Amino acid sequence: MIEYEFWNLTISRRQSRQAVCRLLTDAAEYQGWELDRLRIPDTGDRTVVLRRKIIRMRSTL
Repeated sequence: MIEYEFWNLTISRRQSRQAVCRLLTDAAEYQGWELDRLRIPDTGDRTVVLRRKIIRMRSTL
């Protein structure tokens, strides 16, 4: 069974689309995160949920 860890972000509506795109791209490229969910409620703030796989090492003994 695949296990994931999650990272919840709330990004202000004042942040430009380009800045948010760069933040998410860097998180994906350098830290292995992938976009799980993106919500933009009436307030305009972005609620982002990122996830990445948890890799567990098994003993070979």
